[in-house]
Amino acid sequence: MEYKIKNFPITMFAIVMGLSGFTIVLQKFAEHNWLPNWSYLSMLVTVSLIFVVIAVFYILKFIMFREAVLADFKHRIRINFFSTISISFLLLSVAFHPVSNSVSEILWWIGAILHAYLMLHTIRFWIQHNFEIHTFSPAWFIPVVGNIVIPVMGVEFLPVSISFFFFSVGAFFWIVLFTIFLNRVVFHDQMPQKFIPTLFILLAPPAVGFIAYYKITMQWDLLGIFLLNIAYFFAFLLVFLWKSFRNIKFFISWWAFIFPLDALTIASVLAYSISGQIAYLYASWVGIIVVVLFVLFVSYKTIEKLVLGEVCVEEE
Repeated sequence: MEYKIKNFPITMFAIVMGLSGFTIVLQKFAEHNWLPNWSYLSMLVTVSLIFVVIAVFYILKFIMFREAVLADFKHRIRINFFSTISISFLLLSVAFHPVSNSVSEILWWIGAILHAYLMLHTIRFWIQHNFEIHTFSPAWFIPVVGNIVIPVMGVEFLPVSISFFFFSVGAFFWIVLFTIFLNRVVFHDQMPQKFIPTLFILLAPPAVGFIAYYKITMQWDLLGIFLLNIAYFFAFLLVFLWKSFRNIKFFISWWAFIFPLDALTIASVLAYSISGQIAYLYASWVGIIVVVLFVLFVSYKTIEKLVLGEVCVEEE
């Protein structure tokens, strides 16, 4: 048991990210009477329990094997996944808001403060260490572009100017890191197989950016539509890249890549609510079908790994 706790991966919080986003999708569909409300409430209970279990195990790891946690915190790849903890709090804040405003606010404050720290720490880590271009992957987007998630509920609890600050930082780093990403994939060697699923992260910044932008401005304008269209573009691009995803090895971190699909679906529902355009309604239903299929597939692969004892083992 101690061996399992020592090797309990930080990427387990990606499960909470993926399922929290899925919970929000169900809530939005229930809000429009497209799905029964119990589907949202049952998933909310499920993801809350999973979050508590994962958090308890990682706290035990910190208490019993602090050096292992610190090693992850200094790892060039795993450091980016620590922000999945703060983003999980932020997404749970959104998921809980229809049920309890006070719980939602508590979760948001924890997530926002923690994410601000992790974001600044990660940028400092990047600056103070030497990196080769081949070590870059879209996982780098998680700690800095994750700032865009903060305004989604932040506008409810603080002045809009605070939310706009985090939106600005997230949008700025989205542009910077995407430029690096294009340089990486076009002018250098192909990404290792284990990095291929991180391409899904490209969906999240414009999709969440559209949601956050609307929450801040309450305007359906050209910039909002631009962000949403860029998200759809990346979705089409991923379809054209489907051959790249064949025969790749499954990792628990795949859960983090369900959230971008959640985000695009939620953005489509919001766009339909604002504009009433039927195309966004179709996009919403296509989105939830794809999300459900991905959740079922990744859940099956996760259970399979648990049964085979391939979870919580020493990583390379």
